[in-house]
Amino acid sequence: MLILASPRGVSRRAAGLKTLAILAFGVLASSLASIASADDFVYSTDPPHRMYMSTAAGMPTAFPTPSQCVALFGLACYTPQLMRTAYNIPAGLTGTGQTIVIVDAYGSPTVREDLAIFSAAFGLPPADLTIVYPGGKPTFNPMQHHNEVSWASETSLDVQWAHAIAPDAKIVLVIAANNGGNVLNNAQRYAIDNRLGQVMSLSFGANEGAIRGHGNANNTQIAQAHDNYIAAQAAGITVFASAGDDGASFGLPFANASYPASDPLVTSVGGTDLFMADNGTYQSETVWNDGDPSLCPFGCTDGIFGATGGAPSTQFAAPSFQQPFTGLATRVVSDVSYNAGVYTGVLVYLGFFSDPAQNGLYFFGGTSAGSPQWAAITALINEAKGTTQGYFNPALYAVASDPAKYLTAFHDVTIGNNAFFGPGFKASPGYDIPTGLGSPNVAGLISALP
Repeated sequence: MLILASPRGVSRRAAGLKTLAILAFGVLASSLASIASADDFVYSTDPPHRMYMSTAAGMPTAFPTPSQCVALFGLACYTPQLMRTAYNIPAGLTGTGQTIVIVDAYGSPTVREDLAIFSAAFGLPPADLTIVYPGGKPTFNPMQHHNEVSWASETSLDVQWAHAIAPDAKIVLVIAANNGGNVLNNAQRYAIDNRLGQVMSLSFGANEGAIRGHGNANNTQIAQAHDNYIAAQAAGITVFASAGDDGASFGLPFANASYPASDPLVTSVGGTDLFMADNGTYQSETVWNDGDPSLCPFGCTDGIFGATGGAPSTQFAAPSFQQPFTGLATRVVSDVSYNAGVYTGVLVYLGFFSDPAQNGLYFFGGTSAGSPQWAAITALINEAKGTTQGYFNPALYAVASDPAKYLTAFHDVTIGNNAFFGPGFKASPGYDIPTGLGSPNVAGLISALP
């Protein structure tokens, strides 16, 4: 069901976001002609986060429980152990023998050191991390490319939380020289052609409203990327991508999906707010949408961070496995979901800032946190089954088509919507656009899969 966002209870920060979205649409509309003649579009990422503790404060010897974090900061803080408990990950599965590929742009100059600090802080084994630069190693220079800070943050989030969920899996981090569509597509193709791993995570995107179908913007890179995913399918590689953090509309007056999440050969990950007991026991989930006062957790004391993407695609027809669930003729994002709210965030260590006071642990959210964790979960499934899942969407929807299996394999998220200063969609029992089939009950999903 398509709905419109309500302006009630909008904070000053939210009003500013809405103004920026309107301005951005005006700029987009006035510049589509120049974009149309370009050979490339730009992928973006900007995982929402807030600082928890600086390096100067010293790393804690014990972390507060989620309820203590809420009392202290207004945000919950979830550790690797808590997340594994909440999503029912079997203790004996660690990713042994598996390799997860993470693709990002620019990278982080301290990604190894930050991962080591993160691992030590949470009692994880040292990570087996390989870094590959198919187009040459970029120089980290945020003064020249300001979005490098966002990509460095994303890189840290991706590798740390893939390691958190599958601590014995190898991680291959493939760094593109910049965030141009063709450059990131070439980096993905390098990973696929060289069989760098069995699972690949892509925590970035470009909203379809700015690519094609609205002003004839260039779409050459979509064809290039889709060829990559055909090659990944042939190679038995599972591909995940984040659904986006700006609701169903990305600041435009119409709903539109994010690419590559909208590619039918990719498993798209939407976002939730996950609520758990202090010991990690799963309690409930709602659609991640800080713009709706009824959904923003714990009084929304730190303002609005974002909302999950999820919308019908303008680029692809409905795949046969999904159409019975949606009743639509087009491909729909999301396929599955995962915790994404900053208020119910995971902890990530960042150490690349020039000001040492900014280095430390941060609360992180965004659907880009879900993509690497679903990739890690798939590595665990591969370990448990003794085989790779490959193109995963048909198997996931097949599980959901059996009501008994569905109830054991997924948490069905039925509360909330992703109307974020624009149109959006409501959650409902079973499949819905903001959260797809739902979030994983990993032990149950392993049992339900053939």
